[in-house]
Amino acid sequence: MAPSFIFPPNLQALENESHDGRLCAQNPIDISSLRSSELEEFVRGVSFDLSDKELFCVEEQDVFDRVYSLIKGFSTLTPSCKLNLVESLRSNLSVLLPNVDSLSRVSQDHADDVPILDRVASHRNAFKIYTFFLLNIILIEESNIGVNKSKATLSSRKKQPIHSWNWEPQRGRILNLIANSLEINLPLLFGSSDPDENYLSFIVKNVFSMFENAILLKDSETKDALCRIIGTCATKYHYMAQSCASILHLMHKHDFVITPMADAVASAEKKYADGSLASSLIREIGRTNPKDYVKDTVGAENIGRFLVELADRLPKLISTNIGLLVPHFGGESYKIRNALVGVLGKLVMKAFKNVEGEVSSKSIQLRTKQAMLEILLERCRDVSAYTRSRVLQVWGELCEEHSVSIGMWNEVAAVAAGRLEDKSAIVRKSALNLLIMMLQHNPFGPQLRIASFEATLEQYKKKLNELQPNLASESVLDGLPSDGDTCNGDGEVDSGNEEEVGQVAKGQQDSLTDSCLPHTAEGIVENDSPVPDVGNLEQTRALVASLEAGLRFSKCVSATMPTLVQLMASSSATDVENTILLLMRCKQFQVDGSEACLRKMFPLVFSQDKSTYEAVENAFVTIYIRKSSMETAKNLLNLAIDSNIGDLAALEFIVGALVSKGDISTSMISALWDFFCFNVSGTTAEQSRGALSVLCMAAKLSHGILVSHLQDIIDIGFGRWAKVEPLLARTACVALQRLSEADKKKLLSSNGTRIFGILESLITSFWLPENIWYAAADKAIGAIYVIHPTPETLASDLVQKSLSSVFDCGGGDELQNDIENGGSSVLSTVQVTKLSRYLFIVSHVAMNQLTYIESCVRRIQKQKAKKDKIDAESQYVPNGMASADVVKENGINAELGLAASEDAILDSLSERAEKEIISGGSAEKNLIGHCAPFLSKLCRNFSLMQKYPELQASGMLALCRFMIIDGNFCEANLQLLFTVVENAPSETVRSNCTIVLGDLAVRFPNLLEPWTENMYARLQDSSVSVRKNAVLVLSHLILNDMMKVKGYINEMAMRLEDEDERISNLAKLFFHELSKKGSNPIYNLLPDILGKLCNRNLKRESFCNIMQFLIGSIKKDKQMESLVEKLCNRFSGVTDVRQWEYVSYCLSQLAFTEKGMKKLMESFKTYEHALSEDSVMDHFKNIISKSKKFAKPELKSCIEEFEEKLNKFHVERKEQEVTARNAQVHQQKVGSLESLMVDGSTAEECQEADVVEDGEVIDPSLKGMTQSLNDVSKSRTSKVEEYSDVSSEVIESEQGESEIQSAKVHLRGSSKSRGKKTNMKDQKRDTSTSMSTRRNLRSFQRYENLYSFHVIVTCIESITE
Repeated sequence: MAPSFIFPPNLQALENESHDGRLCAQNPIDISSLRSSELEEFVRGVSFDLSDKELFCVEEQDVFDRVYSLIKGFSTLTPSCKLNLVESLRSNLSVLLPNVDSLSRVSQDHADDVPILDRVASHRNAFKIYTFFLLNIILIEESNIGVNKSKATLSSRKKQPIHSWNWEPQRGRILNLIANSLEINLPLLFGSSDPDENYLSFIVKNVFSMFENAILLKDSETKDALCRIIGTCATKYHYMAQSCASILHLMHKHDFVITPMADAVASAEKKYADGSLASSLIREIGRTNPKDYVKDTVGAENIGRFLVELADRLPKLISTNIGLLVPHFGGESYKIRNALVGVLGKLVMKAFKNVEGEVSSKSIQLRTKQAMLEILLERCRDVSAYTRSRVLQVWGELCEEHSVSIGMWNEVAAVAAGRLEDKSAIVRKSALNLLIMMLQHNPFGPQLRIASFEATLEQYKKKLNELQPNLASESVLDGLPSDGDTCNGDGEVDSGNEEEVGQVAKGQQDSLTDSCLPHTAEGIVENDSPVPDVGNLEQTRALVASLEAGLRFSKCVSATMPTLVQLMASSSATDVENTILLLMRCKQFQVDGSEACLRKMFPLVFSQDKSTYEAVENAFVTIYIRKSSMETAKNLLNLAIDSNIGDLAALEFIVGALVSKGDISTSMISALWDFFCFNVSGTTAEQSRGALSVLCMAAKLSHGILVSHLQDIIDIGFGRWAKVEPLLARTACVALQRLSEADKKKLLSSNGTRIFGILESLITSFWLPENIWYAAADKAIGAIYVIHPTPETLASDLVQKSLSSVFDCGGGDELQNDIENGGSSVLSTVQVTKLSRYLFIVSHVAMNQLTYIESCVRRIQKQKAKKDKIDAESQYVPNGMASADVVKENGINAELGLAASEDAILDSLSERAEKEIISGGSAEKNLIGHCAPFLSKLCRNFSLMQKYPELQASGMLALCRFMIIDGNFCEANLQLLFTVVENAPSETVRSNCTIVLGDLAVRFPNLLEPWTENMYARLQDSSVSVRKNAVLVLSHLILNDMMKVKGYINEMAMRLEDEDERISNLAKLFFHELSKKGSNPIYNLLPDILGKLCNRNLKRESFCNIMQFLIGSIKKDKQMESLVEKLCNRFSGVTDVRQWEYVSYCLSQLAFTEKGMKKLMESFKTYEHALSEDSVMDHFKNIISKSKKFAKPELKSCIEEFEEKLNKFHVERKEQEVTARNAQVHQQKVGSLESLMVDGSTAEECQEADVVEDGEVIDPSLKGMTQSLNDVSKSRTSKVEEYSDVSSEVIESEQGESEIQSAKVHLRGSSKSRGKKTNMKDQKRDTSTSMSTRRNLRSFQRYENLYSFHVIVTCIESITE
């Protein structure tokens, strides 16, 4: 019998001599000394012996030594030798395994036979030897692969040998064979229920070392074999503790082992129906201190992933052990909390399906599920944004898997709606995705209109009342059990029995989808239509409950629309994109308000963020562009009809982009023309106007669109339909402006006279309504200047005709004189409407004339540049050399500056032409120039303007246009403009003038510079529209460097807390953009803003919000550090407690660095006097708590010392304040004592004096009173001497130093008296203590007739205290 084989720690250990009779390598052969032919022969011999002899031959010493020698030098073998050796060993082991099973049957019959025991020992030896050698081959080959790969990087181009060693398949076969070997009857071989510890430890140790190789795990066959080995050893052979420790160690170290380990644990549980390995791992994870996961973030993430993977594979097993993990929700590691949230989600989805068993067990499981759902709801308020985001993602997965009952649906929806306002972008993103998922998988139907739900619900409630006439009509939603409550047989609600809850919820969903939804899809039952019968009472009650839940869900989603509008203005691109996706889904389900919200996404096409623009464009195409051309055309024209000016500009941009891309096809354009030309039945004039508006948008990019229907534009746009839809004429004027140059020439040749007559009639006639005429006249005058060859001639005729219509060919001078004199007699005979139109026409013509002059100048410059380019090209001869004459001429022209003089002449002519519009070039004024002084005097007549507000609006608008055109006129009327913008009663006038201020600041910056403060003053206007326009104007000027940021920027900062949300958002946008300019101007402006806001009467909350926003826009550490010093210096010289609080609050909002903290400590002297205030101290404590989080150990100790110093000074200052306050109170008491003594002395003087110095007679009725007053004063003095520590000598000295005039006493029936001066010290000496006591008693008796005795006692007690 061969010696037994015991697994050595490593392969080389077999050469060590053993004294316990174990099998070892006694005569190993050095195969490196063999030649290749000899080596091949040697391998063949070993292979022959292994295959020819018995399976147990490997335990023979000679064979064992030779196999060992080959294994030891395995890396030096040729591929063919490796293959022969591996195949021999593997085939022998694969044959040995069935023999063990047959041996087990024989051993049952001959258990005590010695030959049988020997055969078992031989089988055991051979089994262990083959396993040992095969595993060592794997270890050797894998180590060689790692070495070869590092070498291969140096010679990567070297070709691989044709007959190279293909190792991967062999590795998988060997490991699968070893995994199979663990499943045979090993207890028979090893003589116990568990195999040899030495054998198992060798297997497990090497298998876990292979798990550390990520490349090895990519081979599915190898990975499955390794997982089988781990699961079998741990579960079948109870190698649990070591396996769990190794698994946890690997998971903490490597992230690529997570999925294979989860597979191993799950496969072991399914194969052996034993979840002890999974339970042990969960127990070990649960025992881990939560603080350990805070330090080991990688391990926490890996453990978390493993738990989620395990919950996905073994949900029922994990649900029974979840209690071990729940305490980790209280840990600080958000990664573990994220994982536990994911685990709960997996369990809710999978662990409670097909609940079977007794009623009690089902109830327990449902209660467990309800507890898990409540934890998930609670985790939505987790302190970590990552966990809140993960919870919302899990809720989305639950909704997708239909694992949320109707009873909890609205709770989840409310949580998601609330998280839309979360401060973290990732949480908002998850909340938006959750709402999208809830809409997509909602159990209430394809339409969520509130009105439809209410109508249907009302009818089914009536139906329910008919079915239960004896019961009062109640909200049946209260009868819908939640996941924690069900109804028992008596109809009462039992909390705890949750078996029926799932059935009720499921029944509601089934009844809703099968019965209710077809009706809801058809408009959800009209009020007078009959109610479909859904069955008995219980089914009707369930349907009503479902409808009530659906109504609540619809209202919840609809209530999020204002928040979604805010999110579309978010600086986060993900917010915008996901909000648009949610709104698209809301529109699909017809949620109330979704259509209006989607319109507000149009301006986002101007976003500089490409992803935002693409999201808007994709949403637009998805919602409004259909396969049907007619449907698309109808969608677009309806958009054009309902949109405001801003939305129209955005719509024009989108339409132009879609036309260029081809998304708006020619068939859609044809459909729009059909609508415009009334070729589609039922088309209204408004739809025709909308179609033409969209066509104008498309024509901006493709001018050929309009040319084919020019006659239709004229006939319909200015024909009878324009009287039905007045805005149609305005849209037709826009279409004329969009014509190409060729189309304009074609129009002038065919219909020139007619079109200009139509435009002139539109401007001068009165067939358009007043509110439409101004917009139409604006576009008509613009069209004249675009298409007319000499527009100034036609414009002059328009002005003259308009003037004639106002004054009827006379009365102009009389009106001007009347205005100058302040009267209105002539104006009463002139129609204000006509005068307003005249002012509009003349001012608009002037503006268009200015634009026309500028366009002419640009055209001349363009022609000149083109001519110069042609001349430059013609100056060169074919060989590339310029002729000498041309070069000489160019040189002379350059020296004389002829080119520059031509530009100067052009500029001079342009400037002269612009001046002639209003001022004129001579004493003779032109047509518009005659109107300018009249307009100026008209606008200065404030009484007249107040009488006619519409005239003031038109007049001021004309005045502003004239000021924009001419600098001299602007300078002469600037004061008038600012007077009107400040005092005009009309909000529209003030708003228009505010906008004009921006234009004037761009055109004449030097004139407006002294009026900067007045421009900022518009931010305080009482009107919302004026403030909004002021914010827009100043933002435009400052951000485009057309106005310097003056010292009045604090006015703009105050708009951050404006009562109007739009103004507040515009101000935030302004400061956000301002912070991007240069080195962030807000950093330099912040101290000045702080100083001025401290002196304003602002609410504390508003101040804090403003400063928090401004400080948040400063990101650079150096600027933060510098601000620390600047803010600390503001404490010096400030005694106002309120300013101390504000400055300390600003300090607490800074992002402190190490340098910043050092500066704060160094500046202690500047703010130590403010530390007595509790609010200031709280802000400093906040700074210290934040600084400790990032501080290194050295800095942390300094911060702690600084904290002690602050606390010490705070206590000292508080004590000093208390002492000072007590001293002040004591001084007040002494002062009141002195005043009482003075009263007593004056009373005595009044008693002694009969006549005053000025001869005034004293009333005898006061004689007794003054005596009593004297006695009272003396009694007070005696009391003070008895109870007070203040000596009488001190009182006497104080009273003797000054002479006191007696106080005047006013009583009914008494006259005024004035006492003489007397010496208190002499009177004090003549009075003894006993006499004063008796006198006090008498004085009290006399005084009681006039005053209450209680008052006197109170006064004396207050003094003695």
